[in-house]
Amino acid sequence: MPSVKRMTTISAAAPAAPMRSVVRQLGIDSRYVLLDLPLSIISFALLLLGFVVGVSLTVVGLPLLAGTMLLARAFADIQRLAGPAVLRKEYRRPAYRSPAPGAGWLSRMLNPITQVQPWLDLSHGMLGMPVAIFGFVLTLTWWSGAVAGTLYVLYDWALPHPPDNVGLHEFLGLSDTPGQRVLFNTAVGLFFLFTLPLVVRGCAVLRAGFARLMLTGFTAVHERITTLEEQRAAAVSAEAIALRRLERDIHDGPQQRLVRLALDLGRAQQQLDSDPEAARETLREALAQTRETLAELRALSRGIAPPILVDRGLPSALAALAGRSTIPVDLAVDPDLGDADGRLDPAVENAAYFVVAESLTNVAKHSGAAECWLTVARAGRRLGIVVLDNGTGGAHLAKGHGLTGLADRVRAMGGTLSVISPLGGPTEIRAELPC
Repeated sequence: MPSVKRMTTISAAAPAAPMRSVVRQLGIDSRYVLLDLPLSIISFALLLLGFVVGVSLTVVGLPLLAGTMLLARAFADIQRLAGPAVLRKEYRRPAYRSPAPGAGWLSRMLNPITQVQPWLDLSHGMLGMPVAIFGFVLTLTWWSGAVAGTLYVLYDWALPHPPDNVGLHEFLGLSDTPGQRVLFNTAVGLFFLFTLPLVVRGCAVLRAGFARLMLTGFTAVHERITTLEEQRAAAVSAEAIALRRLERDIHDGPQQRLVRLALDLGRAQQQLDSDPEAARETLREALAQTRETLAELRALSRGIAPPILVDRGLPSALAALAGRSTIPVDLAVDPDLGDADGRLDPAVENAAYFVVAESLTNVAKHSGAAECWLTVARAGRRLGIVVLDNGTGGAHLAKGHGLTGLADRVRAMGGTLSVISPLGGPTEIRAELPC
């Protein structure tokens, strides 16, 4: 019996939560729309007056126009504070450009006039009133219809009903009896009541959406353009660093061995007639040089496009990396990343492999660590990579250090890279890639 009671309580309380959410949002939207109209009227009157007078006058006009821009910014900030509760989205405040240090009074006065966003704030302050009036009238009408209609039964007796008055219910063919009037008006009130959340929500979203477009849209577009430019620059930088590293590795490794191989073969050719035993020894050394050169070329190819990554996926490729590391690596990788359905985009897999490979290389060369922990997991639309070691620390992303190219590669993919490495350790490299 106690279990039955508990199930009954849960089933009865379940619909209450969505209902409370609807009522709460209705209160937020109604307050936003109804209070927005007086604010919009004040904003419209003051900003229009300041703009007209500021443009009309020549000497006094510029300071007045600049002051009007600052006032428009204040009204815009009020809207940025009120809007997120309606749209459930953050209103990102634009970065208004401050006057340069030591700028004169004229530059300070012209500063808000020479920027784009203050003009958008001013336009919003003057153009927002028609939208506010529309939302206010519609919201007030629906609230009035809902309240007056649903409570009509309580005050019908107090209303005058002259015989020559033709109401809407009579126009629709209903009789003018008290019962018919109450039934009709209550039905109309219920219609307004049930559609009230939808109508008020539409008015609030329309007004808040217009405000967000005017007050943050330009900033969002500008930030997106800036981000794309930074990603493109990071991709170019990462590619240049990778090419320079590949060129250096080939020059210092396989190229030197091939030069020595050519010299050994030439010496063996000269020794064939005079000293066959020495020629055999030289050929054995040349054969060893060939094997070492092939091993170095395989290592370089694994750093560029490892076949195991293409054939078996990211978990297997990272396991191979951890196995080749000179420092013990405790590996934890999401196994779903290797499944056919869970595999990432090849570009994301390559970037993740590159991040782990470079991080493990840095750990082996510079950290002095005795152990390393690697975690790779997917959370929603992000791939998280954490490389932690117990070394001496001191790593950072400053220019001239090996992690710079790693940061550029991650930024080019639209991800983020952070390094926490106090002196004395430990060092944590954390990367996030979109997927």
